[in-house]
Amino acid sequence: MRSMLAATLIVAGAATLAAHGANAAPKQTAAAPPAAQTPAETAKTLAQGERQAIQSDLAWTGDYNGLINGEVSDRMIAAIKQFQTNQGHKPTGVLNPQERGQLAEAARRLQASVGWKLVSDPVTGARVGVPTRLVPQQASDGNGTRWSSSTGTIQVALSRRKEADVSIAKLAEQEKKEPGRKIEYSAIKPDFFVLSGTQNQKKFYIRGSFKDAEVRILTVLYDQATEGTMQPVVVAMSSAYNPFPGGVQAGPPPRKKVEYSTGTIVGADGAILADREAVEGCLSIVVAGYGPADLADRSKEHELALLRIYGASELKPLPIGGGAAKAGAVEITGVADPQSQGGGAAVTTVKAQLTVAGTTGGLVVTPPPSLGFSGAPARDAEGRFAGLTTLRLPLVAGAADGAAAQATLITADTVRSYLTGVGVKPAEVTTKDAKASVVRVICVRK
Repeated sequence: MRSMLAATLIVAGAATLAAHGANAAPKQTAAAPPAAQTPAETAKTLAQGERQAIQSDLAWTGDYNGLINGEVSDRMIAAIKQFQTNQGHKPTGVLNPQERGQLAEAARRLQASVGWKLVSDPVTGARVGVPTRLVPQQASDGNGTRWSSSTGTIQVALSRRKEADVSIAKLAEQEKKEPGRKIEYSAIKPDFFVLSGTQNQKKFYIRGSFKDAEVRILTVLYDQATEGTMQPVVVAMSSAYNPFPGGVQAGPPPRKKVEYSTGTIVGADGAILADREAVEGCLSIVVAGYGPADLADRSKEHELALLRIYGASELKPLPIGGGAAKAGAVEITGVADPQSQGGGAAVTTVKAQLTVAGTTGGLVVTPPPSLGFSGAPARDAEGRFAGLTTLRLPLVAGAADGAAAQATLITADTVRSYLTGVGVKPAEVTTKDAKASVVRVICVRK
């Protein structure tokens, strides 16, 4: 545990010519093969948000005990190998799409098992991740908020107080002197301090900061018998903790004022299928190349929305009849966010794998496609419609702007059921190219 907290919380050729005699013609040897890319080099090709999500997921599975910051390190590569070994796979240090899906699902199961939730505490103003199933009891007063288990074996406390002429070192010394505390690890940084050890037979972790003469402290206490459960939770809490978030609310980042997604043409009369969340709360909706669109219907049950454009001709509906989504290779056709393609609006196709989520039975898309692909259709190896892709920003420990979105599939059966319910007859004829059937959807919010 000491090493975990220390690592987690401290912002921590050319061809050769050989001559055979003086007059012999030179002999050229074969060029040496290029060096294979190392796991660290491969990891660096991923977006920082995806690397951060991988670190967070590995922390939840208990394989990673480093800082969750998206930076590639030997510790991160070793954690990937450990996860692969635990899964009975070859420890390459590079996650293939199936392994990435398994890791994400394992982390989601663990988060669900403890009731992980990011909250903004109205008393202290701090933001923290709370394992609500482990500490369901909550109480607040003027000094802070406390969560605890029914028996008191696990306790989480956020506290605040005013204190002038204070320093991080002075705060740490004050906390060290609390009765019953045996310090096993301490660290003093310019903007925070960390203490861990035992306190009256319990394990504890403390992180304190101050700003504008106000001190805010996170304290976690838990029985040593719960250490196996609490280790990854403490890693996640330390990563998610933000004592002075500056008004930023917990949970996913605020919706952008202008957001891009993909629409799928499903009717020659102007019916377009979209991801419900991508068009939620729009002041106006525009389909690129066609103009304003009406939000004809939205269904939270199906996670789908129906848009309609008028006066358009020669629309090419995507055939979505027959077949059922299943695990395996798919091709996803969509319009990436302008920032992902230098301001462009090209329709592109990417390859991915569908894997079955263990707890829900849903289908996970790995690797997730770029932002803008939410609502993009996926087709299997036979060219049959498999479903629509949705992208959601995960509630990773320490979630930050730029975190990679996680992708799932709304299955073909669900899509067909929804369209039948809103009176749209799905097209049946197969086609080899889906690019003519997708459009960019632009949502403008307040």
